[in-house]
Amino acid sequence: MMNAIGRLFRAIKYLFTGKVDAAADALSTNPTVISANYDRIVEEKRKRLNQYVDAVGAMIAQEEAKKAKLTQLTEEVQKLEKLKSGAAGRAKQLVDKYNGDITAVKNDPEYAKCQAAFKDFSSTLAEKQQRANELEEDLKQLVGNVTNHKNQIQSLMRELDKLKEEKHDAVADVLSAREEKQIADMVNGISNDKTSADLQRLRDLRQKASASARVSREMAGLDAKRAETEFLEYAQQATSDDEFDALIGLSKDSKGSDKDATVRDTKIPEA
Repeated sequence: MMNAIGRLFRAIKYLFTGKVDAAADALSTNPTVISANYDRIVEEKRKRLNQYVDAVGAMIAQEEAKKAKLTQLTEEVQKLEKLKSGAAGRAKQLVDKYNGDITAVKNDPEYAKCQAAFKDFSSTLAEKQQRANELEEDLKQLVGNVTNHKNQIQSLMRELDKLKEEKHDAVADVLSAREEKQIADMVNGISNDKTSADLQRLRDLRQKASASARVSREMAGLDAKRAETEFLEYAQQATSDDEFDALIGLSKDSKGSDKDATVRDTKIPEA
């Protein structure tokens, strides 16, 4: 019993789901819905593309910042190299001053000062150079990524334009397919489309009007023929009556003695 009830509920669910799916499919093929869906998709893609452009813009800003930092480091490296050379040059002057006497040179406070400066400049210079090298590598990779993203953005923009054109093609295809189906169904006699029914009703009315006009023309021809026959019969009857009146002297054109003479002179034919 419970299994039967379960099967019943599942069948109802499947039936309801099937009807909902069929209604959704029918609604999805509506030209207005198709156009609206394309507009929605285009708008969503445009938003994501704008986010993409903003992200690439941030990468470009980062690229510019690293370029500026690299320029600054390059200037600092060049300055440190000059300072390092200056410290060494100052120490060289001490060597010349003491004619190469190592003990005298190292005992001079200026030598220790130059030596400390040289070491500091060398250490700082090494750090700056390492940082500059890292920045150059980062910039090389960043510039490549930005270039790739720019190309990708251009490709996505072209696809977006194609989607706008595709929307019109899709709506036109659906309308064309719908009209073809309606015509085919109408020819096969299975169409329930109101437009087809209206079209058939107009065709029937046109045929009825044509038939009515044809009957009217035929009836008009019969009436004319009937009137013509009546006129001929009347003319023949009138001629016969006039001839009879003339024979018996009742002609309207006869007067007095003429009538008597006519009566006298006229003999009634024997039967």
